[in-house]
Amino acid sequence: MEATTRPFDIREAHDRMAAAMRARGRVLVAFSGGVDSGLVARVAHDALGDNAVAVLADAESLARWELAEAVSEAAEIGIRLETIRVSELANDRYVANPTNRCYFCRQELGAALKPLAAERGFHAIADGVNVSDLGDHRPGIQAMNEAGFWHPLVEFGFAKADVRALARELHLSFFDKPSNACLSSRIAYGEVITVEKLQRVEAAEGAIRALGFRVVRVRAHDRVARIEVPRADIPRIVAPETAEKVARAVRDAGFLYVTIDLLGYRSGSMNDGA
Repeated sequence: MEATTRPFDIREAHDRMAAAMRARGRVLVAFSGGVDSGLVARVAHDALGDNAVAVLADAESLARWELAEAVSEAAEIGIRLETIRVSELANDRYVANPTNRCYFCRQELGAALKPLAAERGFHAIADGVNVSDLGDHRPGIQAMNEAGFWHPLVEFGFAKADVRALARELHLSFFDKPSNACLSSRIAYGEVITVEKLQRVEAAEGAIRALGFRVVRVRAHDRVARIEVPRADIPRIVAPETAEKVARAVRDAGFLYVTIDLLGYRSGSMNDGA
């Protein structure tokens, strides 16, 4: 867990964020099951009770285990959860998988949530964007800004480490959940995204997680799987017995070649050279 290196009063920021929730009256939380939107959902629920709702967009790029965990986490928080079905693959610009693919994903999210919020009388759509997200390649944030989403974690100064620290103070069991991104983020830019490719990645990652690797990415370069695990886990995954199980499972998922990235897991590594 990264350390907070600047003066920051987590409790004061929490109280100010809760007050901002109450001032808005009714808040819809764009919920993903990650620790960021989970913390926002918890603060919204504590501040507003039934006037807060979490909405999870179930798309082709959402892994089934992520969906299940999101449902469980919402139940832990106590917030009412609604799931809406969206189709990212109905958007040809998304399917083409350009470097700003996330922009079109978040456009679809805004198109789904804005009418819902208006119909139900929610005065804000809050998301889990935090200060640490702002310096990265995040075209999705641009789309959320255009849709008028509210970034409470940014407004009140929460970096990723602060999010985890407050989630821990609030006894959220998933405070240290590893960050994750949608399955489409595993497919090399420029390669057309299909349901089959997404399912191939999901199956491969699921099999590797089942072998005890908590953080894993299977980056798909056509039929080549480039596996990223934290550097500390590389000796374990390349050990002959484990490597054989990994190779078999990844090939069974539909890949032809199986490789291990010696640089280890890097968030957003598909952005290298993009």
